Amino acid sequence: MKLLQAKLSQYQEPQKAKALGIYPYFRMIESEQDTEVYIGGKKVLMFGSNSYMGLTNHPKVKEAAIAAIKKYGTGCAGSPFLNGTLDIHKELEARLAAFVGKEDAMIYSTGFEVNLGVVSCVTGREDYVLLDEQDHASIIEGRRLSFSTAYKYKHNDMESLETQLQKCAPDKVKLIVTDGVFSMEGDVANLPEIVRLAKKYDATIMVDEAHGIGVFGKQGRGTCNHFGVSDDVDLIMGTFSKSFASLGGFIACDKSITNYLRHHSRSYIFTASITPASTAAANAALDIMINEPERQQHLWDLTHYALEGFRSMGCEIGNTSTPIIPLFIRDNNKTFAITRDLMNEGIFVNPVVSPAVASHDTLIRFSLMATHTKEQVTIALEKIHKVFRSYGLVD
Repeated sequence: MKLLQAKLSQYQEPQKAKALGIYPYFRMIESEQDTEVYIGGKKVLMFGSNSYMGLTNHPKVKEAAIAAIKKYGTGCAGSPFLNGTLDIHKELEARLAAFVGKEDAMIYSTGFEVNLGVVSCVTGREDYVLLDEQDHASIIEGRRLSFSTAYKYKHNDMESLETQLQKCAPDKVKLIVTDGVFSMEGDVANLPEIVRLAKKYDATIMVDEAHGIGVFGKQGRGTCNHFGVSDDVDLIMGTFSKSFASLGGFIACDKSITNYLRHHSRSYIFTASITPASTAAANAALDIMINEPERQQHLWDLTHYALEGFRSMGCEIGNTSTPIIPLFIRDNNKTFAITRDLMNEGIFVNPVVSPAVASHDTLIRFSLMATHTKEQVTIALEKIHKVFRSYGLVD
């Protein structure tokens, strides 16, 4: 056996979980992403999706994708820098910029590539990147590729952020990067206070709106819009794989920044363009978000109902106030076992264990879609109560 294989073969954690019958990943779904899906021929309720607006199987979204394939084919066969820019890419970029209140926008092939390509290149060797310690992995990877000095601040702790800002040279660029809604715990960044500190220390702000768009703000414009700070946030990032029911991502900001990114961001220049179908699907989803605000309201009605149900049950749910509801278990194997037992009860949820979170913070991630019914949420609450009680987590 070669050295690489010998080294990597020592990783046996998945095999150990499989031997215990609690391995929870790569569950094969045999139907469309909806509130109900089929796994192994069995219908289960889906509470593990990021499709907050529930648009992945919306007829208008599917029809737009099909029409784009008929006109443009299945792919662009090149990067946007060379032969991969379509007129529908530019149309969507203009609409996204207007939607979040910025001068310009750029579309990347995935949301991960947005954070990777932006965070890694907009600051220089003498500059600073300041990150919330619970920022998404894509932001962390972008920071790793950056030549700038990086400082982490404690999660949503504004005193910690100010302490880190005070370490920075006042005449150098300071980029604060935060999730708007944190993807595992479901809590919301304190954007008004981040804006205040950014003004005090002449810092730039980038907000990842992956889990905020569709959920917060007027017509789902995100947490920046929700807090009324869109003009004060310099870069707004979003993904198409959540509320937009597609695949891809974007960064919206002023033209001086996009001009630089279009010629320096490696994950943009050296990756094939987002497909025509994905572009058209995201564009159609944007139409629905703007024209059907009742979807967003229904999602919030369900969120308040579910939050009240989990609190009444005695579940530990942290500081969430969003459709992302963490149910803390605080034990890796128990989290896996509960995920299995809930699947057996017909409830699909996601386990979040170390190293994604600290080993003492493992949780079940329960997430809602605008297409869920109150009856479906009630069934999920009853099944979760039954399983959690069997493990002594609730009375």
